[in-house]
Amino acid sequence: MLNHKRNAWLTLIAILLLGPLGNASQTIPSQPVPELEKIVRHKLATLPYFTVFDHFDFSLDGSKVVLKGQVTQPTQKSAAERVAMLVAGVTDVVNEIEVLPLSFNDDRIRWATYRALYGSAPLFKYGIGANRSIRIIVQNGNVTLEGFVSREMDKNVATLMAKGVSGVFSVTNHLRIG
Repeated sequence: MLNHKRNAWLTLIAILLLGPLGNASQTIPSQPVPELEKIVRHKLATLPYFTVFDHFDFSLDGSKVVLKGQVTQPTQKSAAERVAMLVAGVTDVVNEIEVLPLSFNDDRIRWATYRALYGSAPLFKYGIGANRSIRIIVQNGNVTLEGFVSREMDKNVATLMAKGVSGVFSVTNHLRIG
């Protein structure tokens, strides 16, 4: 009787320990590309501490995610990589996100550009809500606008407003209409 109980316990332990090895050759079912893209985009957009001064973009190469963009804090770069890797179906993440250099002047330009864009009547609507649609990237006095606006006129107004900020050397407008 004692031998029978011991054999039952040993069998149970062997099943529990070796059971996962039988599934080791199975792969995680991959998401369809549009669904995978949607999930990764959502995860990046909902990162905590993601500000109007950070911009993320990515591309998919099968199940590999290539992260691009600029951020003001190094923790944002690592957080983006971490959340992208946790998405089911993603097998590899290449992180090409650039951490912008610390600069008092760039910070001043960021906030002045923010006030110029979101404080103006034509662009005020893009500043409503937690996830603003116009991103302001400043590096060494050069401003890049990223994101979306609804009309061509709004895109042009954003360029004019950013060019009017003191200390700005150049403005590159990558805003998309949509």
